[in-house]
Amino acid sequence: MGILCGLMSHISRAYRWKYQLGALGYSIKLPNRMMAVFIAYLANYGIPRSGEVLRAAVLTNYESVPFEKAFGTIVAERMADSVVLLMIVMVTLGLQFDFIYQLLQTSFRPEKLIMGAVLGLLFLIFVVWYLKWSQSRIATRIKTFVKGLLEGILSIFKMKHKWAFVLHTIFIWVMYLLMFYFTTFAVKDLNGVSIGAMLIAFIAGSFTIAATNGGVFVFPLALAAAFSIFDIPENPSIAFGWIMWTSQTLMVIILGSLSFLWLPIYNRIK
Repeated sequence: MGILCGLMSHISRAYRWKYQLGALGYSIKLPNRMMAVFIAYLANYGIPRSGEVLRAAVLTNYESVPFEKAFGTIVAERMADSVVLLMIVMVTLGLQFDFIYQLLQTSFRPEKLIMGAVLGLLFLIFVVWYLKWSQSRIATRIKTFVKGLLEGILSIFKMKHKWAFVLHTIFIWVMYLLMFYFTTFAVKDLNGVSIGAMLIAFIAGSFTIAATNGGVFVFPLALAAAFSIFDIPENPSIAFGWIMWTSQTLMVIILGSLSFLWLPIYNRIK
C-alpha cells in the first residue's frame, strides 16, 4: 500500500505538470512527463537536486521546450509543494507545540540565520546590479536565462485550470502521508503510533530527502531521532526507516531505469 501511494503521487506530479506547460503554450504527452519525473527522482540519488535539472533537460531534448522555461515550471511547483509542507508543519506545531519548542530551544542558532540572510541579500544585490549595468555576453545570456526562468515560474499564475493544479498538489501530499502511515503497519511496535509522532517523523524525513541524495543512510536515522522524542524504541524506528526508504528507492530505481531506456525508443517511434 505504501509503494502504491508513492507511485500515485509520482504519476499525479507528472500529470499536474501539464497545466504549467500548457500556460506556456506547450502540449507535452503524459509518457514523456512521467519518464522525466522518474528519471529526475533517480538522478537525485546520485547528486542532490540534480534531478530537477535533468528533468527540464528531458523536455528540452525531446520536446524542444526551452530549458529555462521548463526549469522555471519545476521551481514554481516546488514552491507550491513548499506551501503545503509549511501547512503540514503548522498543523504539527499545533499538535506538538511543546516538543517542537524544546527542540528549537536546544538547536536553533539565530545568529547563524541572520548572518546567512545578510550574506544572501548582499549577493542578490550584487547580481542585480551586475545584470542591470553590464553589457557583456555573459550578462546578456544570464538575462535571457533569468527571463525564461521567471516566465516558467509565473506560469503557475497563468494556468487555466488553477484548481486542478491545487487539487493535484493536495493529492500528492496526501499520498505522501498515506505512504508513511501505511508503512508503519510493517513494524509491529509502531502500530497505533500517534498522529503527532507520525507527522514529526514525516517532516524530518522530508527535509532529509530534500537535503541529501535521496536520504541514503540518513533517512532511517532522522526518523529514529524524531520517534525518540516520543520514547519509541530505536530499533523498530530504524527498521521502519529502512523499510520505508528501501521500498520507495527500489520503486524509483526500477521505474527510473526503465524510463532511461524507454525514453529515446518512445520518442523515436513517435
